[in-house]
Parts: sequence; structure tokens; C-alpha cells
Amino acid sequence: MAAQPNPTPPATDAAADAAGTPVLPVVPAPHAPVVAFDPELLLRAQEVRVAFFDVDGVLTDGGIYFSEYAESDPRVGGELSKRFNTLDGHGLKLLQRAGIEPVVITGRDSRPLRARLQALGISRVYYGTERKLPAAEETLARLGLQWHQAAAMGDDWPDLPVMRRAAFSCAPPGAHAEVRAVAHHVTAATAGHGAARELCDLLLVAGGRYRALLQDYLA
Repeated sequence: MAAQPNPTPPATDAAADAAGTPVLPVVPAPHAPVVAFDPELLLRAQEVRVAFFDVDGVLTDGGIYFSEYAESDPRVGGELSKRFNTLDGHGLKLLQRAGIEPVVITGRDSRPLRARLQALGISRVYYGTERKLPAAEETLARLGLQWHQAAAMGDDWPDLPVMRRAAFSCAPPGAHAEVRAVAHHVTAATAGHGAARELCDLLLVAGGRYRALLQDYLA
């Protein structure tokens, strides 16, 4: 008996395409933002156009790394290294894209800190500034803004004058009790581990820019 021919295998997508049959493209399902905040907080932060940030205890976990070498070298400022969080860094970049100016006012100064802020494109920085209110007032004057357009995030007493005047104030959960008491929002994330990003997200949602910026990355 003659051997029977093998049945024709089912057409693959590649074969169908080669035969002229259209292959439908894969379209990702729509993605709705999952980040949400209390509507009262969003209303308070709606007009914010500038955000003041402390560094130690806000953009970092508050730890300070000293060494004998670093202490003897004034160019280092006492610190050879400083740990930052990439989530916070990206949040600060997103603020700039949304037209919200991030401003850093810190009591310390070091080469690692300057390098990080330069990499993030943050140009308005006050180093070695213990009295932060004059720096904040100078910034508002230069930008032509008022306190009702300002947000502030800090963790200790030197941050209180700015936080008490800003329309929206924020603190990480490890902040001093007096600072948490004046903050409109205490973040779920800890300092140096996404706390600043949480404030950035809140400001973006309040300003109506979060969804559009997110879609840029989903396209």
C-alpha cells in the first residue's frame, strides 16, 4: 500500500502573513493609574509651582558617612559617599517636566551631593544653609511666585519655617514629631526610600499631569 501523504500542518502567523492574510497587531490593554490620594490633599496642592526639599532625612535616609580622609579634605565636605534613591530622582525629573520647580535647601554641602543634584538637572540649590526661610523667600521672589504656590518637604526643626508657610507641607514618617505635626501629609514611604517620590506623585496628580506623563512611558 502506498504511503499516505502527511496532512497539511496548520498555517502559522508567519505563513499566514506570507500568504497575504493580515495579522492583527498586539495592542496593550489600557492602563489606568493606580496612584491615588485624598481629594482634600490634591485640592490643597493644586496650585503648587515650586517644591522645596531638604536633603538629609528626606532625599536620603538621614545617615551621614564620615571618614578621616573626608574630614581633612574641604573639597569633599566631610563625606566621601551619599546614598540616594532612583525613584526620588525620577520623581524630581518629572516635576521639572510638569513645570514644577524643585528647589533644594540643605544645611550640608559635599561633592557627592553636588554631583547627584547636577545629574538631576536641579539648578536652584542652597548649600550649607541652616536658616532656610530667607533662601525660600529669595526663590519665590526670583520666580515671581507666592507661598500659596509652594510645597515643602522636611524632617527636622530647620525645615519648620518653610513648611509652616507653604500651601502644602510634607514629611517622611521618620521626621521629628514637631515636623510631622505641621505636615499636611506624612508619606507611607520612608526617607531615602521613595518618600520624596510620593510627594512628587501627589503634586503631579494635583496638577493634572500625572496621567499624561505616565502615558508617555506606556506608549
